[in-house]
Order: sequence, then structure tokens, then C-alpha cells
Amino acid sequence: MPKKAKSVGPGKEEGPVPCKQLKVEAVGGPSSLNFDSPSDLFESLISPIKTETFFKEFWEQKPLLIQRDDPALAAYYQSLFKLSDLKSLCSRGMYYGRDINVCRCVNGKKKVLNKDGKVHFLQLRKDFDQKRATIQFHQPQRFKDDLWRIQEKLECYFGSLVGSNVYITPAGSQGLPPHYDDVEVFILQLEGEKHWRLYRPTVPLARDYSVEAEDRIGRPAHEFTLKPGDLLYFPRGTIHQADTPPGLAHSTHVTISTYQNNSWGDFLLDTISGLVFDATKEDLAFRAGIPRQLLLQVETTTAAIRRLSGFLRTLADRLEGTSKLLSSDMKKDFVVNRLPPYCVGDGAELATPGGQLPRLDSVVKLQFKDHTVLTVKPDQDGSDEAQENMVFIYHSLKNRRETHMMGSEETEPHGLRFPMSHVDALKQIWNNSPVSVRDLELPTDEQKEGLALALWTECLIQVL
Repeated sequence: MPKKAKSVGPGKEEGPVPCKQLKVEAVGGPSSLNFDSPSDLFESLISPIKTETFFKEFWEQKPLLIQRDDPALAAYYQSLFKLSDLKSLCSRGMYYGRDINVCRCVNGKKKVLNKDGKVHFLQLRKDFDQKRATIQFHQPQRFKDDLWRIQEKLECYFGSLVGSNVYITPAGSQGLPPHYDDVEVFILQLEGEKHWRLYRPTVPLARDYSVEAEDRIGRPAHEFTLKPGDLLYFPRGTIHQADTPPGLAHSTHVTISTYQNNSWGDFLLDTISGLVFDATKEDLAFRAGIPRQLLLQVETTTAAIRRLSGFLRTLADRLEGTSKLLSSDMKKDFVVNRLPPYCVGDGAELATPGGQLPRLDSVVKLQFKDHTVLTVKPDQDGSDEAQENMVFIYHSLKNRRETHMMGSEETEPHGLRFPMSHVDALKQIWNNSPVSVRDLELPTDEQKEGLALALWTECLIQVL
């Protein structure tokens, strides 16, 4: 039977308690993960916890520990990334800072042991063996196909970017001091064992990374050791530290993270700019000038605050009364920066349309829906004409796996734009049911065929 963690009241000097622990039976199949759909993958990842239970009881609330005695799953986890993989990866041209960090926790502080430039495996192994340093490998899904496959499915499932880091720590050592992160964290233990201590958040659902001094965080709320095949989840803001027990082999785990800057506050900031743009075009009050010298005031005047409050109420009324497509840069940023669909081979089917061209009498169906977003924003074509809203389609079919989550790399958006008059026809296609090109809600046959051909050229629809 599953055992629930005991709750510890404020100020009580009780010892650490385990998270919810579960034993699971080994599942058949080569990977023990189900890749049939994004929801199937996530359900198998947290098995035997049901998805509904996870989001009701754990997500953004408290840690979850799943301990498994499953040799098949442990072997699959180990195949995701091993210490021995570093030799071949270093031969491909890895660099300190960008791809690999070498560090160790010394007296509660992170000591970075990076060299300059290119990483050489022999030097890396020397620091690992002699200096007891932790090797942190950034975004291994760029090189490891199974992690690409897992994270691409999870990005579809969460609708949010999913990154990862691998941590390899020698026996009797610790890489990082106690800290909390601004992401939801899933830990998969791959090799060896790792001793974890979790503490109550000082900033629940934190928006920043922060190191915490050990004398501030008190006693651990949870303490346990992960073994290969085990999984640990904890919400952003959870203070944690981990070390490899002495006398044992090294530990390897992968941290899979998501939901950075993906809160209601972020969504509100993203949505409100489009609402203000539309309101300013249509409502004279929004276009009226602010009082003279308002910007020179030390404090905003009572009259100005009252006026702003009124505008916010107007925006709320407009939002509740609309069902139209809203502007969202978050949508674009997600799709532009996410992984491309997982595929075997050179991915030519993602870049080159196949099958027959769509005609007026064709029946078409959307494909790669999880990799595509529709959004509305002003057309910035550089002309002197007044900016009009356009509907933009962005997709990730041509994204480069090699730059995923690397931040400094420039990413080019891929997609199409159409006049607002095309929104209803696009919604027909995005309903994910087969639709006849002739039945698209556009005034002319030429526009219907043009829309279908443009989407087909981008590999976004197939002709049935």
C-alpha cells in the first residue's frame, strides 16, 4: 500500500520524513515508457500514480517520490545517459560553460572548476576522479535520441518548454549547495545512488533561482536515497541538495524541468498588450493624451490611478465578452524554441511536403497539431500604412534540435501569416477533423485553394 508522508508542524523538531513512496511492478517492453501519445508518455513516466491524482495532490504543491524495483526500467534509465558517454561526446566538440560545467560544493558554496575553451575528456575525467568534481552536462537531448524523444513528447503534453541537465557526481561528493529553482523538476536516477534532502520553500512557486544558506533552511522535510529507475518530482521553489553516498560508485541523474515563466501572471502580461492594442484602435478614451507632466511626478496622482483602474475594468469587460483569437507572444516563443518532432533519419518528411497537391475537391486534415500555434498580432511589414492585425501560424517542424534550450542561439520563426478574414477557415482545419477545401469559410475558390496549398507547402496538412 502507498504510504503518505507525515506532515510536520511549524517549529517541531521532528526528523525528516519520506515523500510518498510506491513500489511498482516491472512493465513489459524495451523501455517501460509508452510513447503512443504525450499523455501516455507522461502517465507511464509517473506510473503507478494516476495523472489525475498527480495534478490534484502533487503538482505545484509538494514533492512526489516513486521508488521502483524494476530491473528493466533501471536498464532503460541507464541507457539515457552514462558516464562512459562523455568520451564520445567530448570528441564532438564540447565547450566549458556552454555544454559542460565542472563544480563542487565546498563549505556551502558552489566552486566552479571549469577550464577555458574546449573540453578534453582526459582532463574532465581527472577533475572527476581527483578533485571529486560533479560534471553537469547541459541539454543532453541535443545529442541523445531517447531524451529527445521523451522531452519532445513532454513539451506536447505540458505546452511548455522542457529542458534537461545531467549531473554525474563521484562517491562521497556534492556538486551544488542548497538552492531552489524556478522550474518544475522531475529527477530520473540513471546510475548509482543519490542521497537527497528537501526543505520547505521560503518562496513557494519561485520565479528565480537562489542559493540558500544552510543555517536558514532548518532541518530537511524529506530525506531519502534514489536508486536506478526511481523518479522524484518537486515543485519550483523547493529547496534541495543532493550528494553521492561515500564508498559507492558514482551517481548519474537527469533533471527534466518545465514551466519556467509559465504562470497566470506571465500569461496576463502577455495577453494584456494585445487587448490594449485593440482597445486603443477602437476606443477614443484610450487614445486621449495623459495629463501634462504626469511622467515628471514622483508618485502617480490619485486621478491617474483612478483613470487606470477604469481602463483595466474596461479591458476586463472586453475580455469576458470576446471569443476571438487573442494575441500571445508566449505561444510564439514556445513553438519557436521547442524541439522539432522526434523522427528517425534526416527528418526530410518534416521539411518537404509529400503526397498530392491539394485541389478544390480535396479533403485535407491537419498534421503536427501539437507543434503548431495560431496567434494574432499587428503586421509589422515595415510599410508606412497603419498596422492591421494578422493571423500568424508558427510551427516547430524546421526547428534545430542542436540549439534547443541553449538561449544564446538565435532562433528563426517558421510559419505563415494570413489576413484576419482567414481565421474562420483556419479554425475549421484546426478542429482536427477532415475538411473539404471547397467547404472552407472563404469567399472565393481561389482563396480556398491558396490557403490549402500554403499549409500543404509547410507540411501542416495532408491530403486524404
